[in-house]
Amino acid sequence: MRAPIGFRISNRRKNLRISQVSLARSLGISASYLNLIENNKRDIGGALLNRVAAQLLIDIDELAGRTEQKLLQDLEEAFADPVLESLPFRPDERRELVALYPASAGAVSRLHRAYSSAVGNADAYADRLRSDPLLSQLLHQILSGITAIRSSAEILEDVTDLDEAERRQFLAAIGRDSRTLSEVARNLIGQFDISSQIRRSVSPAREIDDLLIERENHFPLLEAVADELRAEIERAGPFGSATLSDLLSRRFGVKVRIGGPPDELDYPGQYRFDPATSLMWFHGATTLATRQFQLARLYGELAAPDAIAASLESATLSTPTARRLASRAVGSYLAGAMVFPYERILADAEACAYDIDHLRQAYHASFEQVAHRLVTLRRPGQQGIAFGFLRSDPAGRLTKHFPLPGLLLPNSGHACPLWAIYGAFRTPDVPLRQVVRFSDGSRYLFLARTVQRRTASFREQVVASSVMLACDVLQADRTVYGAGLDLSDLDADIRVGPSCRLCTRRDCASRQEEALSTTAGQSRTRGPLLPDALALGDPQ
Repeated sequence: MRAPIGFRISNRRKNLRISQVSLARSLGISASYLNLIENNKRDIGGALLNRVAAQLLIDIDELAGRTEQKLLQDLEEAFADPVLESLPFRPDERRELVALYPASAGAVSRLHRAYSSAVGNADAYADRLRSDPLLSQLLHQILSGITAIRSSAEILEDVTDLDEAERRQFLAAIGRDSRTLSEVARNLIGQFDISSQIRRSVSPAREIDDLLIERENHFPLLEAVADELRAEIERAGPFGSATLSDLLSRRFGVKVRIGGPPDELDYPGQYRFDPATSLMWFHGATTLATRQFQLARLYGELAAPDAIAASLESATLSTPTARRLASRAVGSYLAGAMVFPYERILADAEACAYDIDHLRQAYHASFEQVAHRLVTLRRPGQQGIAFGFLRSDPAGRLTKHFPLPGLLLPNSGHACPLWAIYGAFRTPDVPLRQVVRFSDGSRYLFLARTVQRRTASFREQVVASSVMLACDVLQADRTVYGAGLDLSDLDADIRVGPSCRLCTRRDCASRQEEALSTTAGQSRTRGPLLPDALALGDPQ
């Protein structure tokens, strides 16, 4: 859209008290043509615009309206907004607004810019809530608490024949729910306050988590490709390390070497692929499960690079590190789908009541590989039990997680110290199960077990991790791990929280950190013996 130069010429001419006929004569054009220019019905530029600027004693940039041109573009964008586009604007309305009321036009532009920024921030917060299960579930707990309080209050208000004992029961429920709601709200505020203060950029690992959460850790394209690759491999022989090694050699020229030193003498890993030499090296101590999985992953990455790239096409990955880690995660997903074909693993899991030890033997896989595959059984209309997944190192730091709707699984740091994922370190290689209850009344079955990387010699340090699956207690009887448990006995539940900083249980003897609430400094159990405001020697 043209800038309203004609209006500016008209206004300037009138301010100088020059008639239209006189200005037209000095410019060497007719008065009627000048009239068309001043009403923005004719374009003006070049030598004529220079002559006009000289006659009106005004800078040509000011007359051409560079600022107004930008303002006009801003208004064009604002008036095209879906909120406004249905209004019956006249064709020249924006140009006239800029020419006749520039301050008002500027105000409209600023308001639209502020509105667009607010919408963008709202979208960003919505994306954060969708991708951050902690914040989402805190809000869900607040809504649940409000609903519970309202329900009890309505009963007290509407039911007139309650006896005194029943009335006291509902009042106690309102008080209890109110206190819990208050604590959850404080934790939510604390979470946002800390995020605002730190303002750290999203880490590559967090971007990978967001990708998996967005896709619900299920990639239909990769599942289909995995079925095709599995069939291709089985046509060459039984699925396993031997057939995979043979196919990698014949199709891609890859040599597989087990044992001996790696090319880099100080290489700390247990396997490595060198594209330059097409060599896949495995440490001599690696397990059969590790070799099978990593060979399947390499075969998938070499045979189906387009499928891996397509799975990441719409992902938000801001750094090369994030893209590299995402490609690794998707490659591992493809390998898992090859080792554990979807329909077969689902049928076998249901048949053995999700007995992971049975499944790992049947598929020559590790405990962690089976557990992670169970989390991905999310195909619409053909779903397994919905599991959450966590992995922790011996220091308690969470190194991998996939959330379960309704269950607060921390993104990083440490979870509740009472969770089975930490207790499993006390009983290595033995599954540990527990029924837990959160402060909002939700109950889950936790199953954890340690996994260790095999060492090659006595001098090597054992590297251990703990992995944990979690499912709603209502699904526990579908698993072998629910057998023998009295799931109706609430007193036997272990009272836990998501993490100390997000837990509302003030009476927990295992608390290691203060809550995120604004009243964290008022703790009676973790505060100083003397109040901060009281100095020794002060009168009491």
